[in-house]
Amino acid sequence: MLKDALGGYRGTAVEISRIIVEQPDNEEAYYNRGNARSSCGDYEGAVSDYTMALKIGLRFREAITAYGNRGMARVQTGDFEGAINDFSEIIERKPHNWRILRTAYKNRALVKEQKGDREGAAMDRKMIVQILPAYSTINNGE
Repeated sequence: MLKDALGGYRGTAVEISRIIVEQPDNEEAYYNRGNARSSCGDYEGAVSDYTMALKIGLRFREAITAYGNRGMARVQTGDFEGAINDFSEIIERKPHNWRILRTAYKNRALVKEQKGDREGAAMDRKMIVQILPAYSTINNGE
C-alpha cells in the first residue's frame, strides 16, 4: 500500500479495512488506511487509524511519519493541542533526518501561531535557525 506517482494510495480504505478485520494487530494496515482516509479528507478517521498504528507499534521511521501525518490531520479537525503534541513527539525522538526535524519545528510553530501563541511560535522558528544547521552538519546533511 504505497502512494503512487499520482498521489493516490493503492487500495482504498474499504480494501484496507478487510485486512484489518483479518489481522487486527497489523499496524501497517492501520497506518496505510490512515493515509488513505487522510487523502480523501476523512481526517477524524485518519487520526483514529494513526493512533491505533502507533499504539500497536510502528517501527521508528514509520512512527515519525505517523506522528507527522496525525499532526496534520489534527490541524484539519481543529485539534491544535493534539497537533502540537504530535510535532513535539517528533522533535523529542530526534530523527536523524534534519529535514524532518525542521518540518516538525516549522509545523509546530504554525500551529502555535494559529492558537495565538506568538512567543512559542517565535521560539520554534529560532530553533530552526540555531540548532538545525548545526544538526545537519553533525549528521552529514542527513
